[in-house]
Parts: sequence; structure tokens; C-alpha cells
Amino acid sequence: MSRIKDASLAYCGKDDRIAAASYFGTYAVFFATLIGATLLWGNWLAMAPLVIICAFAGVRLYVLQHDTGHFSLFSTRWGNIWAGYGLSIVTLTPFRAMQYNHNLHHANVGNLDNRETGEVHTMTLREWEEAPWHTRLWYRLYRNPLIMIPVGGLWTYFIRYRWPKNAAHVGWKGLLAHNLMVLAFFAAMYLAFGLSGLLTLFITAVVSTWIGVFLVYLQHNFEDTHWAHRDDLDFETAVIQGSSALDLGWWWDLGTGNIAYHDIHHLNPRIPSYRLRQCHKALRDQGILSPEVIRWPEALRSFTLKLWDEDAQKLVPFPKIRAPREAAIPAE
Repeated sequence: MSRIKDASLAYCGKDDRIAAASYFGTYAVFFATLIGATLLWGNWLAMAPLVIICAFAGVRLYVLQHDTGHFSLFSTRWGNIWAGYGLSIVTLTPFRAMQYNHNLHHANVGNLDNRETGEVHTMTLREWEEAPWHTRLWYRLYRNPLIMIPVGGLWTYFIRYRWPKNAAHVGWKGLLAHNLMVLAFFAAMYLAFGLSGLLTLFITAVVSTWIGVFLVYLQHNFEDTHWAHRDDLDFETAVIQGSSALDLGWWWDLGTGNIAYHDIHHLNPRIPSYRLRQCHKALRDQGILSPEVIRWPEALRSFTLKLWDEDAQKLVPFPKIRAPREAAIPAE
């Protein structure tokens, strides 16, 4: 066992009181701000802060659902399962499908030979250079943050999760039941508050997806990330170097359930989200974990990085397009 993982074991303890406070407290913030924003419909300046808080609460609920998928939020297995199902309605994410897909992601992080399990597809520089023009065009559009964040969020949470690709593995009946409960949730908002309630819920959900895609991208897409072919892949290097440690401020950590400390989570997913920040800081202070973190300037710059350069071992921008040389004019 590695020194880092060994040290992280001290932070795996579950506390059902903290978990319940995080679970029900986040739900309370979500519904209070959702209803408050609905009642302020039309007063956009007053409504906007509540929509943003509600959107972050939705992201935090998704992170808690992610914890339940690892059985790391509550102390019992069934406590995590039922909590995960309960969260799936608000997060628009079927619990078993999320759990199945995310476990595949953990098993293949950094593996160049199995990139389909990642949340964001990454081409290598060599693949880009050998790709036909239509593949390059598709990939340019796909990696454009102005398309990836809004369109990717809508596609993933509103469409793809209604019938995910792993449906055969998790059972279509559960997915159908989940979709019906999501529909009932939206219908309840309409019946309780009319069209303004439905539109407020939709707007907050959309903003949540933007935050979620922004966060998911940064978890593995930054300059000094790590990719390797299966035969050369070292698990600890892949998860520690290939997963980011973001320091975007205390409020960001609160709103996103500390999932920004993604490197230590990938090494030991048994750590509950309410202990991740504490664990990361302690291991950095002890010199066990690298003190380097990604802050806002580097985080935003990461969206300019598109391709994995296998020679340089870095994520790099698209190659610059060279202007054709002017034909030499013969001397008279």
C-alpha cells in the first residue's frame, strides 16, 4: 500500500450525523431557494442570486449521490442506496446507471486504451494529426467550452441520462421508473406554482449542468495530467497525477461538496466528501501529498488545452495552422 493511501485511511470514517446534516441541509437549501426564486419570478435581479445558490445546491446533491454510489456517505450500504435513489430525482441522474458508469471511470482513469469510460473525450496529438478534416471539425466543436458547457450539460442530464448506454447492465425498468419520477417532480412544480415554477426549475437545472460540466472537465483536463497505454499505466500515478486538486476557494468547496480534491478521491473513494478537504490539507501539510493545486487562472487556461501530447507528456492546445509560404519571386 502506498504512503499516500495509507495516510488517507484515517479519513474514511463515516459519521451519519454529518452525512444526514449534509444530505437534508442541502435539500433544504435547494428547495428554499427554488421556491424563493419562483415567488420572485419576473424580478430578475432579486431572482438571480437564488437561482445560482439553488444551482450549486443541485451540484452538491449530485456530489452526495456520487458519494452514495461509492457507499461512502452513510455508514450502511442500504443507507447509501436509498439515499442515492432519493437524490436521483433532483439530480436528474439515475442512481444505478451513474454508479455503474462511474465505477468504470475509476477503473480506467488515465488509460489511453480505454477512453470511452471518461466523462470528456480526449484525442492524442498523433491522432489529431492523422485524423480527416471532418473528425477534426467535430472535435474542435466538441472541445469548445462555449459548446461543451451549455450543450454538453443539456445533452448529458436532460437527454443521455434518460436512456444511458449502460441501460442493459442496470435494468431498463429502474430507468423507466426514474424517468417517471423526474417527470412527476417537474409536474409537481407546475401544479404548485404554475408555469413560473416549471421554468424556474428548468433554469436552475440548466445552470447546475453548466457548473457540473465545468467541474467535470477540470477534474482530468489540465496541463500536467497523466495518460498512458494500459501496459505502461501505473495506477497511483494515473489517479494522483491524472486527477486535479482544485483550490477555487472555500465557497466553491462548500457548493460542490469538496469534490475539487479529486486526486485523493480517486486514490481512495471510501473517503466521504465531508472529509476530503480535511484529508487533502493534512496530507499536504505532512509533505505526503504535493502542495501544488490549480487555482482560477490555471483552471480557466485549462480550457485552451485540447490534445494529449504523448511525447511531451502534457495536455496541449491545438497546433497552430501555418500559413502557406509565398512562392519565391525569381530575381530579374
